[in-house]
Amino acid sequence: MADVLLTHSYHLPYDPKQVRKMQPYAPLGTLYAASALRAGNISVAVFDTMLEPPDPGFANALKQSRPNIVVIYEDDFNFLSKMCLTRMRELAWQLAHEARETGTVVIAHGSDATDQAESYLRNGVDFILRGEAEQTLVELCTTILSGSPNLDLPGLVYLDSAGRVAQSANRISKNPSWNTLPKPARELIDLEPYRRAWISAHGHFSANVVASRGCPYRCNWCAKPISGNKFQIRPANLVAAEIRELKEMYGVQHLWFGDDVFALNHRWVQDFADEIEAMQCALPFKIQSRADLMTHTTVAGLKRAGCTEIWMGVESGSQKVLNAMDKGLRVSDVVTARARLGDVGIRACYFLQFGYPGETWEDIEQTIALVRSTRPDDIGISFSYPLPGTVFYERVQEQIGAKRNWTHSDDLCVMFRAAYKDEFYMALRNALHAEVNSWRNIDSSEAVDAGSLWQQVFELEPKTRNTEATTLTTDSSSDPGMEKLIPLHALVAAARQV
Repeated sequence: MADVLLTHSYHLPYDPKQVRKMQPYAPLGTLYAASALRAGNISVAVFDTMLEPPDPGFANALKQSRPNIVVIYEDDFNFLSKMCLTRMRELAWQLAHEARETGTVVIAHGSDATDQAESYLRNGVDFILRGEAEQTLVELCTTILSGSPNLDLPGLVYLDSAGRVAQSANRISKNPSWNTLPKPARELIDLEPYRRAWISAHGHFSANVVASRGCPYRCNWCAKPISGNKFQIRPANLVAAEIRELKEMYGVQHLWFGDDVFALNHRWVQDFADEIEAMQCALPFKIQSRADLMTHTTVAGLKRAGCTEIWMGVESGSQKVLNAMDKGLRVSDVVTARARLGDVGIRACYFLQFGYPGETWEDIEQTIALVRSTRPDDIGISFSYPLPGTVFYERVQEQIGAKRNWTHSDDLCVMFRAAYKDEFYMALRNALHAEVNSWRNIDSSEAVDAGSLWQQVFELEPKTRNTEATTLTTDSSSDPGMEKLIPLHALVAAARQV
């Protein structure tokens, strides 16, 4: 039995792209919430939906735990949760209805619950918690268990006695002491299915950890409903000690840092490397960061700590597009970072984004040229996705139709008037992926003819133009690192020569 049954709504088998990748990670945000509840003397059980089927798993968990409260607490450190996928929303509502049928109070927290609070409240949820909710969750659960819920807690949303949406005076909850919370309660879930999945697919066991929460940068397409522009970082010695535990107690062989932006604090990176060396607990790890943070000193510190792979939010090779995004990044920063990472043997990988309002074929050419000239070790491609709370969303809100969220992580539907139709962007993604993959030593039987895919792009480009595409008036100042435009026929010819 438990006072609270925690769960979340991301089930990997519902997401075809993630099934192909098979890189499941434990729900750290949910497990941090569990740690906070236990520190508040509230008994907790966790039903982890990542790999276990919700049917009949959740019903069984309700029978075993017999909780007074069910909390659907999404993993704020999982970018898939931040994407507000409709398949996750449907599962959250299913879990809420199942819980309500047993007479339990249901609380929900997460990016989508924040954006769609009323929908959640009308689909089985009693309370929504907005913002950094660990401490508010403890207070709310404590008052519910005492028989008198406190409706004045920060970030609380609920339906009043008349069935209208009501919220507390302080719209967002904040947790300035998150970095002092006990480490996530991994012992409450079974890590063996994760181990088996990783070893079967990749030959090693990778686990996730976080050193910080939040991001102070203001890219205008990035939704931040949980932490806003706040940034908190954990003490380096505590992060290193957690890694040592993962290595020695759980047999972890590789790490993924789920931080929004790693290496923001350059001094911290050096302290972290010192602690890793002192504890002799180094593991290879990958991170997300920014090209303009890759100074010589920081790169050396990351290498010393065990970093083997860095995913940088490059987005575009066009300075005009980066400026329109308020990215605060120069194309030349990417060129420099790629070189520095290559010099020390750290894999440099790019997140790219196509379709941002105002992006033209010339801008796309510049992105292709940047990729070709710097040769990243891998790329991830997405299409511009308007989420509430962003400047980007406000710019295109009136263009969005009935479909307002992606169904799963490989949906990538463009929901506003971009320069081209979806089929062009999909062809562009396939061609650029194929070319980057062709640079690596892969089995020839798995290789895809990049040249033929570029030919599809060439054929689709004039046919799929959107004559009503959104345009922006923005600073188009150039950057010394911008690459020269390449005619489309040259792109196709070069791809065939790879």
